[in-house]
Amino acid sequence: MDESLKYKIAISLIPNIGDILAKRLVSYCGSAEAVFSEKKTALEKIPGIGELNAKSLLNQTVFNRVDEEIKFIEKNKITPLFYLDKEYPKRLTHCEDSPVLLYFKGKANLNAEKVISIVGTREATDYGKQLCEKLIADLAHYNPIIVSGLAYGIDICAHKAAMDNNLTTVCGLGHGLDKIYPAIHKSFAEKMLENGGWLSDFTSGVKPDRENFPRRNRIVAGMSDATIVVESKAGGGSLITADIANSYNRDVFAFPGRVNDECSLGCNNLIKQNKAALIQSAADIIYIMGWEQKVKNAPIQKQLFIELKPEEEILVNLLKEKESVNVDDICLFAKMPMSKVSSLLLTLEFSGIVKSLPGKRYRLN
Repeated sequence: MDESLKYKIAISLIPNIGDILAKRLVSYCGSAEAVFSEKKTALEKIPGIGELNAKSLLNQTVFNRVDEEIKFIEKNKITPLFYLDKEYPKRLTHCEDSPVLLYFKGKANLNAEKVISIVGTREATDYGKQLCEKLIADLAHYNPIIVSGLAYGIDICAHKAAMDNNLTTVCGLGHGLDKIYPAIHKSFAEKMLENGGWLSDFTSGVKPDRENFPRRNRIVAGMSDATIVVESKAGGGSLITADIANSYNRDVFAFPGRVNDECSLGCNNLIKQNKAALIQSAADIIYIMGWEQKVKNAPIQKQLFIELKPEEEILVNLLKEKESVNVDDICLFAKMPMSKVSSLLLTLEFSGIVKSLPGKRYRLN
């Protein structure tokens, strides 16, 4: 075990020293270990510290708790991730209030090329669950990591769908890694360890208290390229995740619903307030995130004598007239919505008929 680990844990446990101040201390002093050997007068001069916090930093009783946590880490094969470590989720490092220390159990690469979070109401409808399952099945070709919060409803649906499609899935937890909440999801959580993992910034023994979940939500939002809200009530907890993702300048998407559906009010409001982009299918995610340009499989051989559907034929005939066409112009000339055009272009690209170009332009192969 890294000898400096005890100082990294200690700095995360000092009362009144949050993640922002902890990282500032490390920056000023040079390392977590150096913080605890610094003189009180020097600590007091660091912005945001002051006399009381400096006194707390010099109180060595916190190391009694540290020793207990190290024993737990070693016994349960937990991987501690300090914010300066190479394995720490790099997307989180761009968030000012990201955890100074994370506890991870599992096998997932937290810095995979594509990571998305999928969240929603705990009281998901059958419609919402079907949306979630189809979305993940249709995204499986691109092999994203699916992140959620292991809660009832959409969260656990997303984790299950990811596992059903052989995708890596990671849960952010609002408590220590010595337990799973809700307990009914424990068997699924344990299965996640085979190809995914559990992630938390709470030490063992911390209970799943209500106030802990916004902290969990910032991990879910911050470690992902985009957050997708499938269903949400007007005051749903997933809206907190969406707001956090917006504050981190991450993409946020939401499925719309009927205006009188309680479980769609939150999503509809996100879209109405321009806090989320409206999506109807995986094709919208693929297009907006630019994933279709990043697929690096072997070149697709054009299928011979392929029979085109009428709508596909419209796009092909349009592309025959020009060297390349911007997707917005394709929608205009074809008189089709963006979601439909994106889906058709993706199908044509997989068939080797169409090629995507930089700048969201397309041409015939």
